[in-house]
Amino acid sequence: MNDAPFPEVIGSLLSTDQLVQRILSAGMEVHGQLGPGYLELVYQEALVLEFTLRGIQHVREVYVPIAYKGHRLSFSFRADFICYGSIVLELKAVQGLSAKDDPQLRSYLNATGHAHGLLLNFGAQRLQYKRINVDQPR
Repeated sequence: MNDAPFPEVIGSLLSTDQLVQRILSAGMEVHGQLGPGYLELVYQEALVLEFTLRGIQHVREVYVPIAYKGHRLSFSFRADFICYGSIVLELKAVQGLSAKDDPQLRSYLNATGHAHGLLLNFGAQRLQYKRINVDQPR
């Protein structure tokens, strides 16, 4: 049972920093329980359960179309999660975050029009995370 009363209201009452902290806390719990070594999909499924227990609004595997000069391309990408309707969450299960991860998340933010993104890497000994904000979402 969800012990967070009216979780849909919580997102509208908290600042973005507080929402990000709630997401990070859930990620730390999942990493603390499972540790490194699993596939990304295992952590994704565990996060669904943890988000639900904590009343964190989330949509999993959101397909986002890509546009070029106002035209929708035949390609799209899949965001691992969009939390609280505004924070794009990208999961990794690798030894460490790399330089290619930032541009990937920035592209996802551009395509969704959201200003806030969060990378979580479950593959290291400790949960790694990086927050990315864009000034002018599309």
